[in-house]
Amino acid sequence: MPEPTPSPASRSVARHRVWKLGADIDTDVLAPGHAMKHGIDTIARYCLESIRPEFANQARAGDVIVAGPNFGIGSSREQAAAVLVRLGVAAVIAPSFSGLYFRNAFNVGLLLLTCPEAALLEEAEEITLATSNANRPIVTSSAGKQLACEPISEFLMDMVRNGGLMNQLRRQFGRDTHAS
Repeated sequence: MPEPTPSPASRSVARHRVWKLGADIDTDVLAPGHAMKHGIDTIARYCLESIRPEFANQARAGDVIVAGPNFGIGSSREQAAAVLVRLGVAAVIAPSFSGLYFRNAFNVGLLLLTCPEAALLEEAEEITLATSNANRPIVTSSAGKQLACEPISEFLMDMVRNGGLMNQLRRQFGRDTHAS
């Protein structure tokens, strides 16, 4: 299993390989129920097994998932976002996300890019991700086409840069948030 790398939110420009998925990818596909009694490392081994059985073994740190609308529908399990972080996925690009998944992803430090033109990206294509001064993500295809993505608030970008909400709180308060 690849080691996670820093998020693209912490860099100005980076190149990423695309894994293309369809619409309505649900949390049961990302974190299958049969694996939920185990820790995140084991759950990650089964990520996308029913639709892309090779994904967990072949994903490289920095890869990007490009999907159709409604990514992350289904249950509210946080592990469905955490497995992608564990596998080193730098971002998920889709036209829309489930509201619960959206929040869970940023809470664990996974960058989600809402991009209506995501379908223009191709499987295995190398793309670049950059963030403008206005926190507007810029996705550029290998053919040079730039895709318009919705801006991301500074608060959410900080969560990604810090590796999730708990790390952000530790950094903000300068201590372990689990301490009493």
